[in-house]
Amino acid sequence: LALLLGLPLALAAEPPSCAPLVPVTFDNATIPGLLGQWIYIAGASRYPPHLEELKSVKHAAFSFSPSSHEDELNVTEIMRLNETCVVKNTSKILVFWHNSTLAHVDDQVASTAKLIQSDKDLLILKHLNTNFLTLSLSARMPNVSKEVLEDFKAHLHCLGFTEEEIFFTS
Repeated sequence: LALLLGLPLALAAEPPSCAPLVPVTFDNATIPGLLGQWIYIAGASRYPPHLEELKSVKHAAFSFSPSSHEDELNVTEIMRLNETCVVKNTSKILVFWHNSTLAHVDDQVASTAKLIQSDKDLLILKHLNTNFLTLSLSARMPNVSKEVLEDFKAHLHCLGFTEEEIFFTS
């Protein structure tokens, strides 16, 4: 999940032919709609420390479950980094209703993201931590349609990413 929330984004001017990425304004249905399992599908970033990690992710799944605190979710993460399996269940997602952001807190390191409007079975995150552009796509199922992938890639291309800067899991 560090890949999903630990990466940055500063959406600069988009070419006029590109549809804007519209952040979700949280309501009472937003957080319950995030609960459950997600599969990390793809991401793109220009944040140098995370590029090697993105290249090494072969598979990643994570799930959100309610916590004992109203504005907090528990996170369980399972990742295959090259040939190493990593399981973590010690991080949290903090929900900030006033500005509709999510913060992933892992080992006292926090990273924030905006949820982008999309299909209920897709989780598109725009990361906010630095001036480096980052966007990630996760889904309820391990496979998404060709159209979903093409739409995501089109957004990335509109944001200036090249094919070499887009990383897909297997």
